[in-house]
Amino acid sequence: MKRLGPLATLLAGLLLGLFMLSLNATTGEKTASSSGYQSPDTKASPKPSGTSPSPSPTNSPTKPPPAPVPDAGYAGRTDDDSASVAVTTEDGKAVAYYCDGRTKEAWLKGDVEDDGSMRLTGKNGAELNGTLKQGKRISGTVTVGGGRQAFTADRTKEPALYRATTTVNGTETDGGWIVQADGSQVGILNRAGKPSPAPRIDPETGAVTVDGRQLTARPVSP
Repeated sequence: MKRLGPLATLLAGLLLGLFMLSLNATTGEKTASSSGYQSPDTKASPKPSGTSPSPSPTNSPTKPPPAPVPDAGYAGRTDDDSASVAVTTEDGKAVAYYCDGRTKEAWLKGDVEDDGSMRLTGKNGAELNGTLKQGKRISGTVTVGGGRQAFTADRTKEPALYRATTTVNGTETDGGWIVQADGSQVGILNRAGKPSPAPRIDPETGAVTVDGRQLTARPVSP
């Protein structure tokens, strides 16, 4: 029994050492796995929010404001070449004159809209409907004496429309003239309501002689 004492002691020590090693190994694994530490490479990337940022709104193109209606004169003829038409615009208003150079005429007036459209009216149902395009040309229709005619009037450098109203030898006299861009002119002279072709005027001075008396025809504005 005394010989077995040291051997039993040695065996007990070995068993105890093995137990301690096993315990340390198990404790170390738990500590490492439960520490919560992760290397930077294994960190989870942030989750997408699920909504993509909406693009910034783009302003839709807006129409430029219409150009103001110029103060100017326009002269032309009806499409059938039977009469002349002149229009003068000023401060958003217009006055027009229709004349066949013999017996048929009409004075008309009205407003010009921002888009260049106009509806001018006169006596006995006379009416002009037109549109000013880019400040250079008026196109439309004119109705005088129950007949409708299309017309085109181009912008002129000089005044296109003249008028003289006075009394000559005791007779009320009213004359209207259209001066085209090429210098040609047409007009009607009304004596006591009786129309007839008008004599020529001097466009530079407006001078005109009626029944031996010199008158002055002046540019017409609305």
